[in-house]
Amino acid sequence: MSATVIGLALSAAMLHATWNAFLRSGTDRLWTITVMSFSSTIAGAVLATLSPIPFSAAWLYIVFSACLQVGYSVFLVAAYRYGELGQVYPIVRGTVPLLVTFGGFLFSSERLGPYQMTGVVFVAAGIMSLSLGRDRATLSSILFALATGAIIAAYATVDALGVRQTGHAGSYTAWVLILYGALLPAAFILLRGRLAVDVRSPETWKALAGGIVALVAYGAVVAAFALGPAGPITALRETSVVFAALIGGLFLAERMTARRIAACMVVALGAICIGYQP
Repeated sequence: MSATVIGLALSAAMLHATWNAFLRSGTDRLWTITVMSFSSTIAGAVLATLSPIPFSAAWLYIVFSACLQVGYSVFLVAAYRYGELGQVYPIVRGTVPLLVTFGGFLFSSERLGPYQMTGVVFVAAGIMSLSLGRDRATLSSILFALATGAIIAAYATVDALGVRQTGHAGSYTAWVLILYGALLPAAFILLRGRLAVDVRSPETWKALAGGIVALVAYGAVVAAFALGPAGPITALRETSVVFAALIGGLFLAERMTARRIAACMVVALGAICIGYQP
């Protein structure tokens, strides 16, 4: 891989951890992630004007993906309510490749090679380390983080199937973002009664900035995929769990113990092994 591709993948990892830090530091996290979604909605609307209308067979996948991403947002907020960034984020990110790997083994008869088996052991060990001991995550945060990871794996699978039905990846992405941007505020109103956004409030601009960071992170990894091999890029992106631990310790006043850093590195190494294609 070129230095440009490596830089893009690592930037995507750092930015992904950063927008999660924006969310974790919000005073009302459900409101924060809802306002963050406005940036995605605007980007989706612009992309939709530049893309063809999706084929009819794709709409079921588009709606299902958008609904799953609303569920992901709600569960992620719940996980951060009970746990810290350096605890929740590695569990969420580690759960995704773990479930995708097991899903491929159980339902697609995919064989696990030595790297994948090693990766599964490392991810499981890292998550267990974060879940046990004096500095362990709470049971509620662990359960919500595991559920969040499961939802991410589910919508990633839906997207992989749906984009093939669309005939145009940009069109599929645009309409998922638009529907997600409509459904998440609706879910907020259903749960809270009303959604108030004060454009003069620093919290509003902080949330919008977090949404922009999330979009840039997505754009960076897409650019990396366009320039280099998907497997190593996906593996590099999983270093985001280490960035999350460092950001939590440096900027969110979370405990940055040697054990937590080691657990995050083990999760990252496991995810890299799972995604490695020799």
